[in-house]
Amino acid sequence: MMAEPPKSDTSDRRRFSRVDLDLLGRFMREDFQEYPCRVENMSPGSVAVISPVEPREGERIIFYVDHIGRLEGKVSRIYPGGFAVDLINTDRKREKLAAQLTWFANRGELDLPEDRRHQRLTPKDPHVEIVLDDDRRYRVKIIDLSLSGAAVQCPVRPALNSRITLGMMQGRVVRHLEEGFAIEFASVQTEQSLRSLLT
Repeated sequence: MMAEPPKSDTSDRRRFSRVDLDLLGRFMREDFQEYPCRVENMSPGSVAVISPVEPREGERIIFYVDHIGRLEGKVSRIYPGGFAVDLINTDRKREKLAAQLTWFANRGELDLPEDRRHQRLTPKDPHVEIVLDDDRRYRVKIIDLSLSGAAVQCPVRPALNSRITLGMMQGRVVRHLEEGFAIEFASVQTEQSLRSLLT
């Protein structure tokens, strides 16, 4: 039996346009357990995610999404491999989210190596610890570093889009290199914060 989508979800589609995304995040269920997820698409009123974990319809969910931040809402729809949530937002939060989504929608028209516009940095100590999605840890050498990402020399190559922690910074693997891989940080850093997070 196919249940009809909730009215709020249908009206959301009429009021807001959805933006296709590929952002890593995590979500917390009502029992306070946290799980990883990947955002498929989002509008200022709803979000659809890929996740092996299936919450209950109507369950309250809190998301922490890379580049977006904290979101909260109730599960409106469950489908194979994921679920959708109607977001609970103030008008101000909805406007901010609309602006963020507009940026993401237009980002594809720019050539993504936008990180090349950010200043390159040379850390005092190029060796730093990384933590992979499965909690494995490696000592790597930074071969390139900017405010928005890094390239590291490493004996392993995690899967593309997998979450990774470099020093104290969250990011994801965006490219495989001959001797390692490249990381895009979850948010653009300042030079001061980057140096402090790597020490």
